[in-house]
Amino acid sequence: MSSQGRGILTIISGFSGAGKGTVVKALLAKYPDRFRLSVSATTRQPRDGEEHGVHYFFRSRDEFEQMIRDDQLLEYAQYVTNYYGTPRQYVEEQLAAGHDVILEIEQQGAFQVKKAMPEAILIFLTPPTIEELERRLRGRHTETEEVIASRLAQAAIEAENINLYDYIVINDDVDGCVESLKHLIDGEHQKTCWNETKIQELQKDLQIYRKGE
Repeated sequence: MSSQGRGILTIISGFSGAGKGTVVKALLAKYPDRFRLSVSATTRQPRDGEEHGVHYFFRSRDEFEQMIRDDQLLEYAQYVTNYYGTPRQYVEEQLAAGHDVILEIEQQGAFQVKKAMPEAILIFLTPPTIEELERRLRGRHTETEEVIASRLAQAAIEAENINLYDYIVINDDVDGCVESLKHLIDGEHQKTCWNETKIQELQKDLQIYRKGE
């Protein structure tokens, strides 16, 4: 749990192949008491080994659409026949408990969440070079040349919006990237907007030293 009071929501996006999942998993494993991963809601059926409330919140289509109507989602989208979205309640509960929440999400969803929660920070994760990005995509050995080309074309589109993020972090080394993310979030906790109680306490305690006013 954060010693700073309320937690901060950090939204992480990046090109396909940037290593977002690997970095986020390493961050959560290294600092399990500090960070929480945002759990998405979905209408798709659970896969083997998936647990409700751990991997996803599994909802019926009617339940999900009621969540949309009740403004219970920070963002949502429909892929093929299933809905996916970020439940507001889970994120708020974790932040209120003092945990810093990590949301790994694609660019469109990231901007939706930022609009709903302007105090969240946006971080874009990228390999050091596009040559390295292409190498990582090919290194998966799971995708055709056509798919790799489409991912690089999508990366070109996403690159146009990187300036809308608060920070860019280079994922050259996973451990180093994890520490860079933690350092950025630590820095956010020092901003005055997150420390109004402490500021008011200092101002109150110093009142006795004001002279002739």
